[in-house]
Amino acid sequence: MADSAATQEFDVLILGGGSAGYSAALRAIQLGYTVGLIEKEKLGGTCLHTGCIPTKAYLHAAELAENAREGAKYGINSSLQSIDLAGVRTYKDGIVAGKHKGLQGLLKMKKVNVITGNGRLVSQDSIDVDGTVYKGKYIVLATGSESKTFGLEIGGRVLTSTEALNMEDLPKSAIVLGGGVIGVEFASVWKSFGVDVTIVEGLPSLVPNEDPAIIKNLERAFKKRGIKFNTGVFFEKVEQDANGVKVSLADGKTLEAEIVLVAVGRGPVTANLGYEEQGITIDRGFVITDERLHTGVGNIYAIGDIVPGLQLAHRGYQHGRFVAEEIAGKKPTIIEDINIPKVTYCEPEIASVGYTEPKAKEKFGADSIETTEYNLAGNGKSSILGTSGIIKMVRVKNGPIVGVHGIGGRIGEQIGEAQLIVNWEAYPEDVAQLIHAHPTQNEALGEAAMALAGAPLHG
Repeated sequence: MADSAATQEFDVLILGGGSAGYSAALRAIQLGYTVGLIEKEKLGGTCLHTGCIPTKAYLHAAELAENAREGAKYGINSSLQSIDLAGVRTYKDGIVAGKHKGLQGLLKMKKVNVITGNGRLVSQDSIDVDGTVYKGKYIVLATGSESKTFGLEIGGRVLTSTEALNMEDLPKSAIVLGGGVIGVEFASVWKSFGVDVTIVEGLPSLVPNEDPAIIKNLERAFKKRGIKFNTGVFFEKVEQDANGVKVSLADGKTLEAEIVLVAVGRGPVTANLGYEEQGITIDRGFVITDERLHTGVGNIYAIGDIVPGLQLAHRGYQHGRFVAEEIAGKKPTIIEDINIPKVTYCEPEIASVGYTEPKAKEKFGADSIETTEYNLAGNGKSSILGTSGIIKMVRVKNGPIVGVHGIGGRIGEQIGEAQLIVNWEAYPEDVAQLIHAHPTQNEALGEAAMALAGAPLHG
């Protein structure tokens, strides 16, 4: 219930306490509004409980497993005895519980009224929570997303990422349906844990939204790691029995394993929440808004995964802050989806922001684009870490850098400068003047910019 049973009217009433919803709540409080935040399960949503945080904990454990296996390469006589999956889960659960407790404490300290229960929009300024109606001068819809299943029944040996994070035992073999972010991250973890993994991706390549140079590097790295993948063919059916699962592909091929992970993306949670009844436009489950996240109905906004575009926690954070500032009349800056940083935490990691080379050519014209690729083989820190990969930069001729893409161990940590370069419309000549500390992987960004400015140092 709300902190005070009498408090049933708020300046801002938010449906959904995930990344987008709680960010909107915190920013609205900062701006002097009273806030009601409705959440049916746990504050923090998918990202904290079944998404970003737990999967990255598993990926860190996977990195440690690989390090133990490969110690001899570095003169360290370590070996991997076994994977204690229950121990990995305990570590993951501890991280999640700590962050959850911290978030609950933060919201309480900031005086956000958290209302626990199932909310449903019942008028343009009211949400019914299990029979109690709360009013808001402004309503913010932030009900998030859930795993898509393509009609497959989840249970037994057929899992989504949620079940996969809570498995009791490691399978000997796994088939991953979907070669996007979630699919390649789980395939990477399981391979590090000693599982025989095959990815099935209907589109022509793994991580199909990335730059072609990044895709080529990832597929080469996965082959080298022994991760098998079938691309360009969709699956048709999945059958399971007591012994395992069988996946039939559209070309007649069949694959068998102990389990199947359904990682074909995430869909918006908007059904049966009263949205359409209030005149809100829904398209394929998504809430359609204007560029300032207003639904076109009353004072109702929508944020996060229910708005078409990238389904990323940090986009949700940004949407939440944006809408609170929009309500306050602060005219916040729109960050287009193309300029939102993305990291895929498989091994090797992928970091990207801005236009890929094909998209840049489409947008600015094929003759107006210049690119460079800096090979991490020339980067001292990458060699020390034992990783290979590239940094690729895309610029408009005589103009700014419009895309930065990287692949390599730990390269996700370089996304900070990359997104500043793109969002501040830096020219290669600007970045080339800046000093990048040695020896760091960060130098690779400086080297790529120098090359693009026509004055490579180590290339």
